[in-house]
Amino acid sequence: MNTTWTEFLVSEGATLEDSGIRFDAPEADVRAVESNTVAVPLVHLGLIRCAGDDSVGFLHNLLSNDVKKLGPQSAQWSSFNTPKGRMLASLLLWQDDSGQMIATSADIQPMLQKKLSMYVLRSKVKLADATPDTVLIGVSGVTADATLASAGITAPVGPMTQSVTGDLRCIRLDQRNLVVAVPAAVAPEVFAKLTAGGATKAGTAAWQLAMIRAGLPLITAATQEEFVAQMLNFEVIGGVSFNKGCYPGQEIVARTQYLGKLKKRMYRVHVPGDSAPAAGADLFTPEFGEQSAGKLVNVVPAPQGGFEALAVMQISCAEAGEVHLGSSQGPLLQFLDLPYALPEK
Repeated sequence: MNTTWTEFLVSEGATLEDSGIRFDAPEADVRAVESNTVAVPLVHLGLIRCAGDDSVGFLHNLLSNDVKKLGPQSAQWSSFNTPKGRMLASLLLWQDDSGQMIATSADIQPMLQKKLSMYVLRSKVKLADATPDTVLIGVSGVTADATLASAGITAPVGPMTQSVTGDLRCIRLDQRNLVVAVPAAVAPEVFAKLTAGGATKAGTAAWQLAMIRAGLPLITAATQEEFVAQMLNFEVIGGVSFNKGCYPGQEIVARTQYLGKLKKRMYRVHVPGDSAPAAGADLFTPEFGEQSAGKLVNVVPAPQGGFEALAVMQISCAEAGEVHLGSSQGPLLQFLDLPYALPEK
C-alpha cells in the first residue's frame, strides 16, 4: 500500500486494520452506506498489473471469462481456479493503457501473483504488484454519479463498463456502485473532492455491505478452494464464459453447467446475534444433521443489528428455509433478497 495514501487517510481520521479501514465503528459505516452516498478507500483489495504483447492471451488461457472480449471501455468479473474447478480467487478485471489490471482480495494478492507467474514461461508477459502506485476508491449510493461529477469524474453509463477522465478510470459495477482507479499521487486530492461533493467518508464495512446487497462475492484466504464458480452465482453476474477454450478447472465448471449437477447456490442472509461470525463458518440444517450444509462467504454488521452475509449452501436446504450458523442449534438465518434472479434447477 502507498505510504502517502495511508498517511493521508490517517490524517482524515481513519484507523487501518488487518481487515481494511474504518473511520468510525463498523456499525456506523454500514449505516452511512444505507442512508448516504459514501466514498470508501478500498484498501482491502490488492492489484496486479499484467502487461506485455501476450498479456491478453495469457490471461484468457487462465481465467474463467473471455479476456479477448475485454475492451478498453469494459470490465469483467472473472476467477482463477484450481484444476478441480475450485475458486482460488475472484477478480475484477479491466484494461488500461499499460495492459490489464486485476483487483482481488488483498490477503490473497501475493499468492495470486505468484501462481500466475508460474504460467508465464516464455510468454511476453510481465506481472507486477500495482497496489503501491494505484489506489482504488469505491463510491456507493443513489447520488454516486452526481458525486463523481462534482469531483470532475465522468461516470460510465452501463454496468461493467469504464470511463476515462485524465489519468483516472471509473468502473461501474451496477446502478449505485462504482470503483475509481486513481494514481496514488493524486488519490488524496480525488478523495477530498469526492467528500466535498457530498460523499460521506466510510470504511471497508460500508463497501462490504454494498457488495453483499449487490450479490457480488469476494473470495478471501478463508474461503479459497471452497466453491465452484456457479456456487457463487458467478455465471449469473457475468464472471464465466462457456464459449472460450480451456483454462484451469474449465472441465468441472462446464460439467456443472451442462449436466445439471449444481447442488449449492449463494444466498443473501441475515444472521442474528452480537458476535461477528467469520467468513468460512459452517452452516447446518435438519436435513444434513451434524454435517455442514454450507459456508458463509462474506459477512458485515447489519445497520439494524446482527449481520448481513452472503452464504453458499445446499439448494434443498435453502428451499426448506431452516439454516443455522455454527451448529444445528446455532442462530437461525433469515433469507434476504438478491438483486438478481437465480436460475431454476
